[in-house]
Amino acid sequence: MAEKMATRVAYGEALLELGKENENIVVIDADLCACTKTDLFAEAFPDRYFNLGIAESNMVGVAAGLATCGKIAIANSFAMFSAGRAFEQIRNSVAYPNLNVKIVGTHAGLSVGKDGATHQCLEDIGVLRTVPNMTILCPADSVETYHAFKAAIEHEGPVYLRLGRLPVDTVNDNDDYHFELGKGILMKPGSDLTIVTTGLMLQEALAAREELLAEGIEARIVHIPTIKPLDEEIIVKAAEETGLVITAEEHNIMGGLGSAVAEVLAEQCPVRMRRIGTNDVFGKSGEPHDLMREYGLDAATIVKVAKEEFRKKQG
Repeated sequence: MAEKMATRVAYGEALLELGKENENIVVIDADLCACTKTDLFAEAFPDRYFNLGIAESNMVGVAAGLATCGKIAIANSFAMFSAGRAFEQIRNSVAYPNLNVKIVGTHAGLSVGKDGATHQCLEDIGVLRTVPNMTILCPADSVETYHAFKAAIEHEGPVYLRLGRLPVDTVNDNDDYHFELGKGILMKPGSDLTIVTTGLMLQEALAAREELLAEGIEARIVHIPTIKPLDEEIIVKAAEETGLVITAEEHNIMGGLGSAVAEVLAEQCPVRMRRIGTNDVFGKSGEPHDLMREYGLDAATIVKVAKEEFRKKQG
């Protein structure tokens, strides 16, 4: 297995590489280039990099303007500020006219750690899912980050790319890995239940699967790197074949992946379901892995929930 790498770091490397290939890519930052890893691009292409200071709403407005001039405009900040503070500009200046702007939110979720609740964005997916024309990507590791960002650049229209600060396992470094916008990925087969993940929770689900297998429970792992548009087909198929769906996300269970999956199943294939994520609470300051355990965003919690729900399924 490759070394751990934060998805924000992988993004910075992908941005530099793709920037060499496409001169229409321009980068706008809110005085956080060292954190968002856009500093690599800024050093290589200073004429295509704009630091607008701590003014995220203005940043998105400028990105929209550049997009009207034929540029692929990429606006970068922490998720809490790129998706939160600039929401009105994203809605009215980017999504409404369907402009080719890519919003990048780094430092998403609890794994930001000691920065605390004000910076631990657990609502961004839920907020931006409601915006028409918006595509939402949440890659699991460094490999998927590159492919997701490349797909975002090739896609015509608004995209939100959600990235993390914490170095994570590389789990998609197999030769047959394939990313397609709007498609989920069957990571592991299983007939007893399905665990649906996004982002770094994929690595926790894979670890949980091994523990469950040791107890005779076969869990199917379905990974969803594209939250919107959601791959309804892979979710409904898994629900029909396993009869039990558990979602796991580093986000509030209200409005995020769990809500999106629940909406699909309620209308197309009602089965037993359970959501794992933060439950209508804010985070707090602490070490990333300690916070993940405390809030139940870990393999141990997935195993516990899976066993509880599997017993209920069996009656």
